[in-house]
Amino acid sequence: MRVVLIGAGNTATVLGSNILHAGHEVVQVLGRSEDHASRLAEALNASFILSWDQLTREADIYILAIPDDHLYDLDDKMNLDDKLVVHVAGSVPMEVIGRISTRYGVLYPLQSLRKEVPNIQNIPLLIDGSTPLVLEEISRFARTLSDTVEMASDDKRMKLHLAAVIVSNFSNHLFVLAQEYCEREKLSFSLLLPLIFETAFRLQFAPASAMQTGPAIRHDQKTIEKHLHLLESEPSIRKIYEVFTRSIQALL
Repeated sequence: MRVVLIGAGNTATVLGSNILHAGHEVVQVLGRSEDHASRLAEALNASFILSWDQLTREADIYILAIPDDHLYDLDDKMNLDDKLVVHVAGSVPMEVIGRISTRYGVLYPLQSLRKEVPNIQNIPLLIDGSTPLVLEEISRFARTLSDTVEMASDDKRMKLHLAAVIVSNFSNHLFVLAQEYCEREKLSFSLLLPLIFETAFRLQFAPASAMQTGPAIRHDQKTIEKHLHLLESEPSIRKIYEVFTRSIQALL
């Protein structure tokens, strides 16, 4: 398919790489910054543009890989008639882009995407379409990019987006706190990397609840008190430690 990428950030970069790898053609990249748009376009063997009125009308699918809040302001900037248009947001209703085209939908990559790591393969894709025929067309395209493609309504997509924030963004914040703690205490955070990898790896084999370890689940109050004592000078981390300990024990 001939693809137009609207956006030149993290999502556009990773999706663009996968689209090219799957044998499709990226014909244009539209970006706000000439530097970002031109670099991505060069990597994808495409041309770059900086204005909506320069959009080609000869593409098969237009992918809106732009910040979520920008999706609400597009109808006065572009009209693609009956061209296939999708957005890639987890938390934005499909109908938001309904005034852009008569054929619209969603292609949401359920993954944390960074342009520094553009070659992430087999990203789960959650899709939806304005009609059954549109959904089938989006599905055919999505299945060239990933082995994991699933239809998801606005409600289901929003709930999965929430779960994704918890498992990715929140866990990464804990890594930030642990890394900064290690730096302050002159400890090597790299020693914890095998533990981080192993914790995630185990989830393939059993429910997360069955994989829980540590002093909280053992009700090892002596160790918990020692940890809290160490955190007397770290009130923010101490508060999170106490909340997580109570939450773990509440599930027992």
